[in-house]
Amino acid sequence: MTRDKVPAVRPAARRPGRPAAQASPKPRTTDRFVFAPAERAPAVLDIIGSARKRLILSLFRCDDFDILDALAAALQRHVHVAVLITARAKGGTKRLNELWGALEGMGATLCRNADPVVKYHAKYIVADDGPALVASLNFTRKCFTSTSDFLLITHDRTVVSGLKRLFESDCCAPAKTLPSRLGSRLIVGPEHARSDLTRLLEGARRSIRIVDPKLTDPSILDLLKEKRAAGVEVEVLAKEGMTGHVPHGKMMIVDQTTGIIGSLSLSALSLDFRREVAVVIRDRDCVKEMNAVFERLAGRGAARRARPVR
Repeated sequence: MTRDKVPAVRPAARRPGRPAAQASPKPRTTDRFVFAPAERAPAVLDIIGSARKRLILSLFRCDDFDILDALAAALQRHVHVAVLITARAKGGTKRLNELWGALEGMGATLCRNADPVVKYHAKYIVADDGPALVASLNFTRKCFTSTSDFLLITHDRTVVSGLKRLFESDCCAPAKTLPSRLGSRLIVGPEHARSDLTRLLEGARRSIRIVDPKLTDPSILDLLKEKRAAGVEVEVLAKEGMTGHVPHGKMMIVDQTTGIIGSLSLSALSLDFRREVAVVIRDRDCVKEMNAVFERLAGRGAARRARPVR
């Protein structure tokens, strides 16, 4: 990510093909699920643009200049922007250092996760006292246009409060234990990821639908086989069999009534060695949309295209 100058505010400039961010209408429920690529960047820009006093972000990757411009604009309107960045990412530290330099040049408050073992892979944003955004995607041009990725925007006060507490803990006291009272909807790894996801899968009675190109954990695979043997319909979209999108994001639906999206994948590395954040979704309209997206990603005849667990 290179630029001659630190990203400047250009409110009138908008790249072709991307709709300008507009203020979101007042939600009928506390949650909004986003999948369509054309809606992803505007959803993130809406959250950033809504901040009036404070904006917190957990970034793993970001190379989208519209996002950087929006952060610069927030700082110019005197919003306190605090960013938590991973210390390590695949592909080396050059891009992370460039991102750090750009944000530091704007005047953002930066914190680099220093844990020698746990990679900070979570992707979330909180504006003021809400809304919050939890995502499977990175804030990159690729994830905004071509990947299978998912976002949840929520005004749920418990989720907002939990993310703020997690951010403060990881920024200010990364060596301490995970803070309490993060709420029942947040799944945070590595401390609780395996136990929380295992419990949700064990509770399935009718169906399990999974979108996860990194599903490799032996214990989870064994559990899925057990559930299938017990009569639960288990469908998995991994690297193959996904229609029209580059595999990347993770999504799970249990009994077509409970959804989970976030950075967390069903691999040993993600479950046991990374700071990951996922959110549980039970809003009926959101889960209905998630099921429709699963069918779309699987293509016609979802049950035939989705990989069976043997």
